Amino acid sequence: MIDLYTAATPNGHKVSIALEELELPYTLKILDFAKNEQKQPDFLAINPNGRIPAIVDHAEDDFAVFESGAILIYLAEKTGQLIPSDMKGRSLVLQWLMFQMGGIGPMMGQANVFFRYFPEKIQAAIDRYQGESRRLFRVLDGHLKDHEYLAGDYSIADIANWAWVRTHKWSGVTVDELPHLQRWIEAIRARPAVQRGILAPPSARDLTHNDNEEQARKFSLEARSMIEMGQSKP
Repeated sequence: MIDLYTAATPNGHKVSIALEELELPYTLKILDFAKNEQKQPDFLAINPNGRIPAIVDHAEDDFAVFESGAILIYLAEKTGQLIPSDMKGRSLVLQWLMFQMGGIGPMMGQANVFFRYFPEKIQAAIDRYQGESRRLFRVLDGHLKDHEYLAGDYSIADIANWAWVRTHKWSGVTVDELPHLQRWIEAIRARPAVQRGILAPPSARDLTHNDNEEQARKFSLEARSMIEMGQSKP
């Protein structure tokens, strides 16, 4: 059995989707950011960085793994699924996984902060992070023009990138005129394991849509208060 310490974020959903795809039994341990549970000593013993997600694999002497990308690699290698065994195939998957870890995630995350959560609207910062997110989307679209998935067969690279890209509207970034990216988004969304994974746990706000501005404003204010709380406490 695996314990998954998580919350309803793209990084958290990356791992719950992978666990569902791999059909690994797991127990959901949802951390309450409003109570700063991710900074409590018992969780810091699992992840010294105080961030979600993290797992504890009880089948492997309670082995703990933190950082979402590292967790995906661990689970894929544990099961021999969602990552090729040959050197070149494995490298391709890791390249696109790192693309998400070093690019898509940080840029969309900062777009969220400045577009949604930051109390002041700093347009230069918004433009910077939305523009870079859009550029990275174009990279994905160009690659997906000639590939069904990012690295051969469906893999942890697709899971990692999709968990973020699906929330593009929340970041204020469109996928208009990116037909290959749109096709890939919808194909992965249709997978039953993916549908289960994004409900573990469900988001308080549907980040795939942006059609209720009052609801979006309320969600943003709550998220901002949690961010400020996390910054003010050690």
